[in-house]
Amino acid sequence: MELKTPLLSLSGIGPSLADRLHRLNLFTVEDLVYHFPFRYDDFSATQPLDQTRIGETATFRGELWSIKNTYTRFRKVLTQAILNDGTGTVEIVWFNQPWLTKNLKAGDRLQVSGKLNRKGSKISLVSPVWERIQTPEVENFKPRELGIHTGRLVPVYPETYGLTSKWLRYKISQILPTVLPKITDPLPEDIKDNMLPEAQALQQIHFPDNFGQVRKATERLAFDELFYIHLQTQMKKADWKEKKVVVPWKINQSKLTGFIKKLPFKLTNAQERVLKEIIADLKSSQPMNRLLQGEVGSGKTVIAAIAAFLAHTNNLRTIIMAPTEILAFQHYETLSKLLGPLGIEIGIYTGSKKAVSRQPSAISNVIVGTHALLSSKLELDNVGLVIIDEQQRFGVEHRSILRSKSKSPHFLTMTATPIPRTVALTLYGDLDLSIIDQMPLGRKVVRTHFVPHVKRADAYKFISNLVEQGQQAYIITPLIEESETLISAKAAKVEYEKLQKDIFPNLRLGLLHGRLKSKEKEAAINQFKNHKVDILVSTSVVEVGVDVPNATIMVIEGAERFGLAQLHQLRGRVGRGEVQSYTFLFAETETSQVVNRLKNLEKIHDGLKLAELDLKIRGSGEIFGTLQSGQWNLKIADLSNLTLIESTKSAASKILSISPNLDKYPEIKAKLGVGLKEIMPD
Repeated sequence: MELKTPLLSLSGIGPSLADRLHRLNLFTVEDLVYHFPFRYDDFSATQPLDQTRIGETATFRGELWSIKNTYTRFRKVLTQAILNDGTGTVEIVWFNQPWLTKNLKAGDRLQVSGKLNRKGSKISLVSPVWERIQTPEVENFKPRELGIHTGRLVPVYPETYGLTSKWLRYKISQILPTVLPKITDPLPEDIKDNMLPEAQALQQIHFPDNFGQVRKATERLAFDELFYIHLQTQMKKADWKEKKVVVPWKINQSKLTGFIKKLPFKLTNAQERVLKEIIADLKSSQPMNRLLQGEVGSGKTVIAAIAAFLAHTNNLRTIIMAPTEILAFQHYETLSKLLGPLGIEIGIYTGSKKAVSRQPSAISNVIVGTHALLSSKLELDNVGLVIIDEQQRFGVEHRSILRSKSKSPHFLTMTATPIPRTVALTLYGDLDLSIIDQMPLGRKVVRTHFVPHVKRADAYKFISNLVEQGQQAYIITPLIEESETLISAKAAKVEYEKLQKDIFPNLRLGLLHGRLKSKEKEAAINQFKNHKVDILVSTSVVEVGVDVPNATIMVIEGAERFGLAQLHQLRGRVGRGEVQSYTFLFAETETSQVVNRLKNLEKIHDGLKLAELDLKIRGSGEIFGTLQSGQWNLKIADLSNLTLIESTKSAASKILSISPNLDKYPEIKAKLGVGLKEIMPD
């Protein structure tokens, strides 16, 4: 058995089980070895029954005296057993597991872990974890030698339907003794310092001796994750710097000033600062590779328009790629208004509208599109600038395809996702970072309120009054998963029907979700924009790309399911006009923890501060609610740990200063991924 061995080839894993494993992105033995627990059940206290207090969780060892199935009056199966450990007996009850009477019999020696309860005059264990003890000489064995499900810190894993932590524990316990001896530690001793060797860290993360070992294992494995990310980003940055633009751009200052003066608004100081950074890149002999971060409405599109204008003055074309057709059409409309009067032709190329000819001579000056721009059928030439909106929604391969369609273009990637600076500098370390941290003058703060369930009717009445005065509203239902699913689409439809029938019977409601076809989405948005719909019920697909100045009310159902930064992005969809706007947060659960977290939005209106707060409260997993974590494969590292970020960055720099191409560290190079082409495709 090797790390790359497919799980499907292992004994006991057939196609059905393999499909369940695939749902957890587990395909090989290596995937399973690096499938880490997210918590541990502490069943390490092994003690006699007569020394255990009621309500205490412990592990007990003894002989099974009896076991039988009985039925409740509702025909549910109860499996009842009696266990004797030599100091007393305990009644054990399992629900709906009739097969246990075939697996277990009187006389079997068991180890069971659970909470001791009192049932009348008897003590009992309800649904304890159990495993059979193979030897009667129990007292001669240490707890960790007796089992993997009981008598120790027991790992609990991310699961899926039909795949339990118990099965994962068992399979991992079978695999580790074979594969761990084959894992050689690639880190040099001076980098590794006093950390656990990698193989030992893997053993202790799955089956730890104690919580101290969990901490040490986590420290080592988290170090590895961030270390390899820093290696990737630093190597990509060095590789990028070696590329040369054919001709650095010439900036005609008078034309630039004239264009900016004709804009219907004055640039903010932050926009002017960012523009200077971009112009410095464009004048350089090296291609720009910059990330532009700014909140919804901060003016990123205007900066993109100015950059496209500068490309045009250098006789170069611009490609702008957006993640959705809705956003692509919005960019198309905005750029047509800003650049069209200057005679700059704007083209649109999406899955449903291909307004660009395949012949280069007919291609527009600025081409806005979706993934359709990556099509091999689309021929592009003379492209000097590539702008990618919502950077995290596109992978390295997408950038590579766009780069291959032209000669070393400048890259400007934009995001409205508030990303804490430490996270941005780690995950996007190969990019230069610019931040628009200032909103345009005159934009009113969106008043935000957490609405408890008892006041929901009042909120609906307030919303109804404003809508009857001519304003419009969004009502957002949460996604069940990161990707749009049938379940979330149905949830939006159910909410839409309930609101139309019971809450707003006299108003016009529209419905938008990710399972609609492009034309249906476009129609729903246009109906809302043209005020043929008063209230748009939507999943968070509305988060990106909808700009309706007359929309002044944002209602977010199940707000506790969203990160603070994501809620802030949704809030940014209103408040685009001169009228006071409102956001109402509804929660399905109203614990003090949930309420306190959501109330932060009432007083904090800075997206970056909210992202930092979520990083602090909920950890880096929350950041990946809006970023694609799979791109970096972070499983255990905490991006709020600044010390770890700095130490791993320093370690990566040290390694690359000794061997820029990693030839002196072949094991590290191999771990990065076969060859550097995978990391930095041309």
